[in-house]
Amino acid sequence: MSDTLRSVLIRRRKYEMVEFMTNHTESFDQAMKLALENEENLSWRSAWLVAGIMNKNDQRVKPFIQRIIDALPFRDDGHQRELLKILLKMELDEEFESLLFDISVTLWEQVRKQSSVRYYAFQGMMKVVEKYPELKNEIISLTQPHFVNALSPGVRKGVLKGINELKS
Repeated sequence: MSDTLRSVLIRRRKYEMVEFMTNHTESFDQAMKLALENEENLSWRSAWLVAGIMNKNDQRVKPFIQRIIDALPFRDDGHQRELLKILLKMELDEEFESLLFDISVTLWEQVRKQSSVRYYAFQGMMKVVEKYPELKNEIISLTQPHFVNALSPGVRKGVLKGINELKS
């Protein structure tokens, strides 16, 4: 990875990072590779930047999907949240949808995780249930009060809205 990208991630504001990435399109792959690493403060920030600048179903992300899924369980909360955001913007094939669902369930069940991570894990489950409605009852069973009550008030409100959509 170039020292320039590292410097941009460390020293610049978001609009400056976006401008750099726009002017240096070759840096996208470098940012994506760094997002998959476990470098404190840099990797999650790189994932955050990629999630913020990528397009829906961005073809530049496609080659990294398996590696994102493989890395997800081994990253800290904020980093997991940003990697989930990237996956949620992608159209996944059946194999990756299955893996996303499994990881999302695992993260959702960890009530001590940050509410924002659990929110995006819930969104991962909801994304899969849109295509496979037969999973609806499984998600509903994962919305027992002890799972939902551990969330922050704002996140809880968003999750409850999703639960109500599932039940209707």
